[in-house]
Amino acid sequence: MARAAAADAARALAAAVAAACVLAGCGGGGGGGAAPAASAPAASTPVQTAAVTFANVSVHDPAVLKVGDTWYAFGSHLAAAKSTDLMNWTKIADGVTDANPLFSKVTTALADTFAWAQVTDLWAPDVIQLDDGKFYMYYDACKGDSPRSALGVAVADKVEGPYVSKGVFLKSGMWNEVSPDGTIYDALKHPNTVDPNTFRDAAGKLWMIYGSYSGGIFIMAMDPATGMPVAGQGYGKHLMGGNHARIEGAYVMYSPATKYYYLFTSFGGLDAAGGYNLRVARSTNPDGPYLDASGKDMADVKADPTKPLFDDASIAPYGQKLVGSHQFALAAGETGAQLGYVSPGHNSARYEAATNQYFLIFHTRFPGQGEYHEVRVHEMFINDDGWPVAAPLRYVPLSKSATTISPTVTSADVAGAYKMVNHGKDISATIKPSVAIRLDGSGTVSGGASGTWTHKGNNNVSIVIDGVTYSGVLSRQWNPNANAFAVTFTAQSQTGVSLWGIRTGT
Repeated sequence: MARAAAADAARALAAAVAAACVLAGCGGGGGGGAAPAASAPAASTPVQTAAVTFANVSVHDPAVLKVGDTWYAFGSHLAAAKSTDLMNWTKIADGVTDANPLFSKVTTALADTFAWAQVTDLWAPDVIQLDDGKFYMYYDACKGDSPRSALGVAVADKVEGPYVSKGVFLKSGMWNEVSPDGTIYDALKHPNTVDPNTFRDAAGKLWMIYGSYSGGIFIMAMDPATGMPVAGQGYGKHLMGGNHARIEGAYVMYSPATKYYYLFTSFGGLDAAGGYNLRVARSTNPDGPYLDASGKDMADVKADPTKPLFDDASIAPYGQKLVGSHQFALAAGETGAQLGYVSPGHNSARYEAATNQYFLIFHTRFPGQGEYHEVRVHEMFINDDGWPVAAPLRYVPLSKSATTISPTVTSADVAGAYKMVNHGKDISATIKPSVAIRLDGSGTVSGGASGTWTHKGNNNVSIVIDGVTYSGVLSRQWNPNANAFAVTFTAQSQTGVSLWGIRTGT
């Protein structure tokens, strides 16, 4: 009786979680809507730009890969888009209907998937090109009011399809039935089989990381010849989360410079009121353990089962927070809408060896625009402590400038007025506002924050605010409010708090 009561309670808990998940989109959802000279110039001189244009798209949970010179983003609801510059995107597919070109009659092709999930929809996919030259799409569907999900793979000769399913290979939500690990399915500890990301490690071995809410994030070894899991793993190895902690959208990027595997995840709820935010942990092994800068093991990140659902406070101390909801105020002389994001999350991350650049690609909502969302791309850098930090403005290459700009930011270039956002460490719907500060030539920080700063060479900077040290990177990013490239900094503390700053004047 006690076991039956416990099982009923667990089912009720999971159903409540998933029901709330449905309202928020739960990692796979989220509809769109109607969008309302040879050296650098002196720091005080605006850097005029050539025409900078953007063509934006709504692709929720973008999984990105590059084929030739073209970037592709695949997302929930069978949406996809492509770009050759990471600025201008063209939608090539959308909607789980038989008219979608990614599959030939998707409702028939994935009938077994929809039958299990009891819904005709698809959540966050991933696409990778394997050694046979073919493209493998890892697709998933979830019932939504419970973690009843199916995860499968489909193959195509061309990245734009059509994809042909090889079948479902992993399921979850089988109440009172044996799960793939041989035990009765328990949503508190077993995964919801959605949000896959398949990647190769430094030795070329293939892995898949996946999971959302429920029992957390898991990883499995994969067979590169078939694209299927290596037999005998059950659900694989647990890496993070549990007890329905709001953690999802796992993505792994390897850096050949640091020799670390970086595990990106989204904490909180994805809707505009959910406090979604991007975090990262790292490991020297593809299958963990993944730690944050304070040494906390992500396997210990679990919601407190004694507290109400979505007790984000129990997971907020973990991981390095890269970006959350924020907004930059307009400085003197700036025009246009105030820049900012609401619930940014569910990202891809890419290292481009040819240019030695790191990119963070994610979807985000915006202040005052409800649930409308778009894809955004930001450049990332590795700070002195070996952690990725994200540029505070969306990606525009320096080549867009009408005059030659040096990527090097000298100490003299840094001194001036800034608007700065402190992203904090909380999981909250509160939009963090910018404050006006000054980094003066003597190395002091004044205004809305007090401290010191030190240029460390090679575009590295150390900023100390209220006794806390932030290790950061300087760069020049395009500020649309000034129609110019501006000096910026992005810095992170050991406790996982990020600062973003944009230079606004002398």
